[in-house]
Amino acid sequence: MTRAYVGLGANLGDRESTLHAAVEALGAEDGIEVAAVSTLRETEPVGVGEQPLYLNGAVALETTLTARELLAQLLTVEQRFGRVRVPGEHGPRTLDLDLLLYGDEEIDEPGLSVPHPRLYQRRFVLEPLAELAPGLVVPGRGSVEALLSGVH
Repeated sequence: MTRAYVGLGANLGDRESTLHAAVEALGAEDGIEVAAVSTLRETEPVGVGEQPLYLNGAVALETTLTARELLAQLLTVEQRFGRVRVPGEHGPRTLDLDLLLYGDEEIDEPGLSVPHPRLYQRRFVLEPLAELAPGLVVPGRGSVEALLSGVH
């Protein structure tokens, strides 16, 4: 089993219900067990035009899936909740599931980057990770707490 961390986000519809239902959907998949879910927090959209506030959090998973298989499962769950991904678009969304960490692996393949390439810049990602796993180390970057202290 590998411990993976997934970022949760939504800013359209009933955000809280959607995020809870998405976590349930992930836990119902073969090879995925939900280990812990962070507190959800309301956050401002980052670097995009006017849009509703986000509700963000993170979930810790135990999985037998490979990183690529887990990513495919995340995308499938997003689609079930009405998410349509458009490359390069950062607009409003019903559900956003980002693979943040997959064990202590560093992966850089087409369509799959782990740790998530912008994880270390985003308070709305680092705070839930610090809540779920104090002392967690982001491969190639350092501890979540140290990264958090460097984010404005």
